Amino acid sequence: MPSDQPDKRTRVNLPLDTFGDFQYRQALAEEMLPMIGRLYRENVHLMLYGKILVNLSVSEIMQAHRFVRETEDNELSEFETYQVITALNSLELGPAEVDIGILAATYLFDSKELDIEQFVLESVKDLVGKKGSILEEAKDIVLYGFGRIGRLFTRLLIEDSGGGDNLRLRAIVVRKSGKEDLIKRANLLRTDSVHGPFKGTVRVRREEEKLIINGSEVKIIYSDSPDSINYHNHEIKDALLIDSTGVWTDNEGLSKHLSCKGIDKVLLTAPAKGKIKNIVHGINNNIVNSKDKILGAASCTTNAIVPVLKVLNDEFGILSGHIETIHSYTNDQNLLDNFHIKSRRGRSAALNLVITETGAGKAVGQVLPELKGKLTANAIRVPTPDVSLAIIKLELGQKLDTSVLNNFLRQIAFHSPYKDQIDFTNSTEIVSSDFVGNRYAGIIDSAATICDGKQCILYVWYDNEYGYTVQLLGLAKEMVGLTYKRYPDYQKTT
Repeated sequence: MPSDQPDKRTRVNLPLDTFGDFQYRQALAEEMLPMIGRLYRENVHLMLYGKILVNLSVSEIMQAHRFVRETEDNELSEFETYQVITALNSLELGPAEVDIGILAATYLFDSKELDIEQFVLESVKDLVGKKGSILEEAKDIVLYGFGRIGRLFTRLLIEDSGGGDNLRLRAIVVRKSGKEDLIKRANLLRTDSVHGPFKGTVRVRREEEKLIINGSEVKIIYSDSPDSINYHNHEIKDALLIDSTGVWTDNEGLSKHLSCKGIDKVLLTAPAKGKIKNIVHGINNNIVNSKDKILGAASCTTNAIVPVLKVLNDEFGILSGHIETIHSYTNDQNLLDNFHIKSRRGRSAALNLVITETGAGKAVGQVLPELKGKLTANAIRVPTPDVSLAIIKLELGQKLDTSVLNNFLRQIAFHSPYKDQIDFTNSTEIVSSDFVGNRYAGIIDSAATICDGKQCILYVWYDNEYGYTVQLLGLAKEMVGLTYKRYPDYQKTT
């Protein structure tokens, strides 16, 4: 799709001075905001090479355009995408995710002599006149647990609420921890030491034990057990319950939720045990069916490495390998030395590198049966609060050099069905904190890739909180039948 000389694109005559150029592009980004918002409220989500544009500031939209330098070997101009957004805004479209970056680039190099309005209309013609929602009515969501993942899931769910007729957070179930419990939980949602302040409003209704989050009423239900709640009493029906406690991980424990009136399905935010399916969103979704009442979302590490391992095995074959996870400390560790049931985890998380076990190697074989028994894994917990790194050493089925492997992974990240799970960077200056809030399951650090014959080593960063929660939201949507069509169809443009 990209031209051999992308800098020779035909563009509007921009000011010659750099400040004037910046102001011109800034003004275009400002004009994009109300159109992005309007389309979002009508369930049309705009993206720029996979990056969601909803709720971004003007400067963030401009930064997103600059990022395209890595995908199209050129900085995509706001002028080009502005025309696409304007054309989309003039149409009555049905629910979808529309990548304006890919549309703009395609128009520049393969427009077939159409003007921009005609091109955009032709690209999304299947959506025209289908304004509305995917679900007949909004799906009730219940959060069981309100820790790190629960609060991030709340942020993402509220952000993704669209016109209010998709997923709707109705209740949060927790154990009461004091008379100021409601206030403290509201404050934990408002502020976060790692991910910053919540970009919205949180109000407290003490008497009703409710939080009003961006206008959505969310009931706080206090309970010590999963099978003691009648959700019908809170006008909740056929809900999808997200269990983020980690207390119950097998069918016996998680089925307790299903025994409650008002709960239809359960999604576990951890690896499930027994015969419960563990799903990495975007990879093994094909095994999910409408009869599945309980699903596990695997672990953050499994979600980070499986997409990369999948594409490598499909293309080159994986003979064997080892995964070493450099993982940020978690709440299950001790701040200072104290008793812990797990080996070494009792030592201070803030002061030590802690070698510990991980089930990631075995979990890969559950999601990708073709790799069962081929991988080993270990983990080192380190004194950082978020963002982890998987070092993947593999023996492949064919000889490669570093540039060939990186070019392959770059194409996968930007022009394949796995572009929502895999990100790619070629920066030689990037460090872990740069990935806080990254929405991808895993990010290839191409500057660190090593390849020698059939032996290769890959470094895959991942925000073990945020990136995982995005995957979780994707799986939750699939469980309730909320699947957006993507335009253009990236499977057709690879």
